[in-house]
Amino acid sequence: QVQLVESGGGLVQPGGSLRLSCATSGFTFSWAAMSWYRQAPGKERELVALATTGGSTIYVDSVKGRFTISRDNAKNTVYLQMLSLKPEDTAVYYCKADRCPGLACPNKNVWGQGTQVTVSS
Repeated sequence: QVQLVESGGGLVQPGGSLRLSCATSGFTFSWAAMSWYRQAPGKERELVALATTGGSTIYVDSVKGRFTISRDNAKNTVYLQMLSLKPEDTAVYYCKADRCPGLACPNKNVWGQGTQVTVSS
């Protein structure tokens, strides 16, 4: 069974840090592009960070220089290191796997259930 399970969310003060983890199973992790999305109340879900199979990363402008996505293929896990957190980072953060990057395939995208990040004083 394909599973993505996020962890590491919580309440943090502005300027603080959190490290999110997404543990995966049930598919070939090394073949998948992994990404983090977030969705704040009343807003659309947005891409935060993407890690390709080749080691490239991209970030939404609002988190550049503060967030780092990384992956450990041996552990089938992707991480999001979040530094200098701001109240506007408050959202539910979701892990997503694209099982066939650049292609169409059955069950292309699989999602985790999300983890809440709240940045507030």
